[in-house]
Amino acid sequence: MRTKRTGIRPFLTMAASTALMVLACSPAPEAKPDRIYTYDLPASTGWIDATATLDPATTPVYEGDAPMKFDFLKDMRKGDGFTLSVYSLGAHSGTHIDAPMHFVRDGASIDKLPLEPLIGPARVIDIPDGVQSIDAAELNRHNWKGTPRVIFRTRSSLRGWMKSSTFHRDFAYIAPDAAQLLADAGIQLVGVDYISAEQFGAPAPRTHRILLGKGIPIVEGLALETVPPGDYFLIVLPMKVAGHEGAPARAVLQKL
Repeated sequence: MRTKRTGIRPFLTMAASTALMVLACSPAPEAKPDRIYTYDLPASTGWIDATATLDPATTPVYEGDAPMKFDFLKDMRKGDGFTLSVYSLGAHSGTHIDAPMHFVRDGASIDKLPLEPLIGPARVIDIPDGVQSIDAAELNRHNWKGTPRVIFRTRSSLRGWMKSSTFHRDFAYIAPDAAQLLADAGIQLVGVDYISAEQFGAPAPRTHRILLGKGIPIVEGLALETVPPGDYFLIVLPMKVAGHEGAPARAVLQKL
């Protein structure tokens, strides 16, 4: 015998449709993020270029390092259809970054350097013209603690040596005992305003080994002639060269 159809199934279908319409019209529950991030980013204006211009006529080259040479393969000013340049220079030319590989056998190369130390608050410390060795005693005469990045403005800035092609051996340098204090304090980056942080002719590169041995990148050759001491936001990014120990970089500062 055929069973008589009832209206139960259509009723259930209608009820389900109504429930879906109610759910669709109801406000979605507010999402609750696991963590709220806030950033106090620097303004887009007011940046100071702390990069030395690469120019064989005005940029110093460390004694014994590769000379800088910039040529044009094609030049529109000479009738060519386009301009094309070729650059030849050492990895430690002008404003540059030393990666751990520079003096640590198994240290990270410049392309493996993490970005975090290269971006963030930094303190520019004024070192008097008469000071050549920034040792622990000199370092502790200044307010350097409590900042993640330390940059030294020295006699090199006062005398304009990053704009002179003459190499000066008597530049101010970071002594090993000061480097040890900085490394032990957890400083993330150290910067100087000449093309080396190490004493010229030092019997061993102890300053480099102390800092780079802790994974602390060293920025050398900063152009700080017009930069007063104080707290800044720093961005310094090297060329990404695979498997090498250093590279030229562009460095900018903004006053905090």
